[in-house]
Amino acid sequence: MNNLFVYCEIEDSVVADVSLELLTKGRKLANELGCKLEAIAIDKNISNIGEQIFKYGVDVIHVCDDAKLAPYQTIPHQKIVCDIIRQEQPQIILFGASSVGRDLAPRVASALKCGLTADCTSLQIGDYLEKKVTKNPETGELVTTETPYKNLLLQIRPAFGGNIIATIVNLHARPQMATVREGVMKKEVYDANYKGEIKPFDFKKSLSDVDFVVKIISREIEKSKINLKSAPVIVAGGYGVGSKDNFRLLHELADLLGGEVGASRAAVDAGFTEHERQIGQTGVTVRPKLYIACGISGQVQHRAGMQESAIIVSINTDENAPINSIADYVITGDVAEVLPKIIKSYKANSK
Repeated sequence: MNNLFVYCEIEDSVVADVSLELLTKGRKLANELGCKLEAIAIDKNISNIGEQIFKYGVDVIHVCDDAKLAPYQTIPHQKIVCDIIRQEQPQIILFGASSVGRDLAPRVASALKCGLTADCTSLQIGDYLEKKVTKNPETGELVTTETPYKNLLLQIRPAFGGNIIATIVNLHARPQMATVREGVMKKEVYDANYKGEIKPFDFKKSLSDVDFVVKIISREIEKSKINLKSAPVIVAGGYGVGSKDNFRLLHELADLLGGEVGASRAAVDAGFTEHERQIGQTGVTVRPKLYIACGISGQVQHRAGMQESAIIVSINTDENAPINSIADYVITGDVAEVLPKIIKSYKANSK
């Protein structure tokens, strides 16, 4: 098996942030393995793809550039990705856990008969010792055999509703495949002057038996008005905020600080705010400079989506709330009483 691959999700000739985050992580993993980092780019008008991603440490880009390949369609992309993998034999391939990645990765894994771990929160390279207990047919004794595996992709993700963190390994099938949600990994330029190789892939052979039965007549894309991922400050509310009306205090503070309002799943399920504001394992992953958690108990599912924040402030009536264990500052008190005082103080001292 050869190198480490990342499937680059592209919209309007621009590589998605989640793919850039995976390239950043992929470069680090490739360095540990002593192999190359390669990318797959499928879209139209992507002649500038090298300018976008070489700086993240990409050694080779497998490019398929054609008008019929955009926007994304499942079957053509699956066929091309599978054929590239069969030709290049990567040991690892990573996808973003976006709507596209969650559609494409399982189909590729199924076609190649290899495993896939979804929604990973961490990826590492490590070793694994497989132990098997068998029965000696002659003596009836139990015999333990051990098989060591080196340099495996350790695929780490929450399991059982986030109550445990599981490490998953793929011992036999290749490539090892995983999807990772946007915001979980950091996006960092490896070397601004890094130059790799553009390698066009002859995708026409892959699509020779593909019938383009789906024709996209038009696309209507409405950008979200809520931008939690880029917000420098997030004021997040949980079930402890008490009501939808009390969430106005969070909005007032967020407006003063130039930030956004987020929420835990419990607050969203209670109807206090919109689903788009949900942060956590089943919501958005964020890492703002300041995260103010208001009335949030801090179960592991929520912490998975915000624990990388630079500074965490917890406001909670329960001094033993789990969120307090990762908070930099803890205020014990009722959100409805504490927030008005913070707002009043900020207004008085920021003129």
